[in-house]
Formats: sequence, structure tokens, C-alpha cells
Amino acid sequence: MGELTPSENEWTIMEVVWRSKERITATKIIEELSGVLDISKKTVRVMINRLVSKGLLDYVVDENDARVYHYFPKRSKEECLKMKSERFINNYFGGDRSLAVANFLKASDITEEQIDELRSILDTLEDSKHKHL
Repeated sequence: MGELTPSENEWTIMEVVWRSKERITATKIIEELSGVLDISKKTVRVMINRLVSKGLLDYVVDENDARVYHYFPKRSKEECLKMKSERFINNYFGGDRSLAVANFLKASDITEEQIDELRSILDTLEDSKHKHL
């Protein structure tokens, strides 16, 4: 099975779609990306088609013009972030989540407040695990 998460440029396209409050055309996506991505209109359209193939975007055909598609996300940003994170952890840390987190923490300059927030997250996760046992 091919890659099902968006590439870096595809992610930028998804950001435009996620920000849109309604379905969005390729033309509008291209307008939004003007000055953000230095790629051709044709390349943007190819990437949109890839996102459809990956199951991240879907579309409806315009009722007045069959040449116009209105795109919408099939997956939320949170779902895509989770998929990207899992793929990254599997590829670079052999699936070991604690090793991945430890490496990020060691490489980061985090504040005492952020450490407290992480402790709170860990406590919440631990409580959740105990409730399901």
C-alpha cells in the first residue's frame, strides 16, 4: 500500500482546505497558496488529485459546471497528525513511542511550565489506562 499521509506540500494544501469553512475549488486553493508555495498551478492540481487518491480529500461536482470540483476534507487535521506521528515513530524509532518522546524532550529547551503540563498529560493518560483495566 502506498503512502497515505500528506507530503509537506500536500499538507500545505490540506491546511487551506481545513481552514475553509465550506467546500473549496482548486482555483481557490491555488489563489490561497499564491506566495506560499512556489509551484505551478498544474502541480497543485496534481497534488490535489493525490490527496483524493490517498483518501484525505473528496469532492462534489459543481451542479452548474461539470468541470468544477468542490473539495472538502475526508480526514481531520488531528487524524492526519496522528497518522504522520505514527509513521514517523515507526520509521525513526522502531515504533518505540517512549524513545521518541524521550528524544524530543532531550532535544528541546522546555520550560518548567511545559514540564508541568507534560506531567499533567501523563497523569491523565495513566488514569485513563487504569479505568480501562
